[in-house]
Amino acid sequence: MSEYDRLYVAFLYYFNDQRDYFECHEVMEELWLEEGRNPLYQGLLQIAVGLYHHLNGNPSGSIKLFSAGLDKLAPYPVHTLGIDLGLLVKDSEVYLGKLLKLKEEPFLPYDLDIKILDQELEDLLEDLKLDPPVGSEHD
Repeated sequence: MSEYDRLYVAFLYYFNDQRDYFECHEVMEELWLEEGRNPLYQGLLQIAVGLYHHLNGNPSGSIKLFSAGLDKLAPYPVHTLGIDLGLLVKDSEVYLGKLLKLKEEPFLPYDLDIKILDQELEDLLEDLKLDPPVGSEHD
């Protein structure tokens, strides 16, 4: 039995592989509710939704979500849940900084990566890529 929930693995798959931030939100929200509203999961969800909002032309929504997500992720160790959370936080802070100067310095939305540190998690992601979820499997 894996220490990683299938929904968490799916979140990372949609985030890093598919760049589908809406699906990230869908699977992570389900996990967040199942896991008793863990702030770590909510923070990861909010970073994904921040990217989604910027991509869809809603910079103020993006700023709100990035800020909330960073607040939630701040207390956690840099290496958490098999990922380099510290790097994601740093990258998200940079993104938020750019969003705050968007009017003066416009930039196009770009993807962030969640660096995987644990081999087991990497293997689970590889397995998922070989047998990807079909649409919203959690409906």
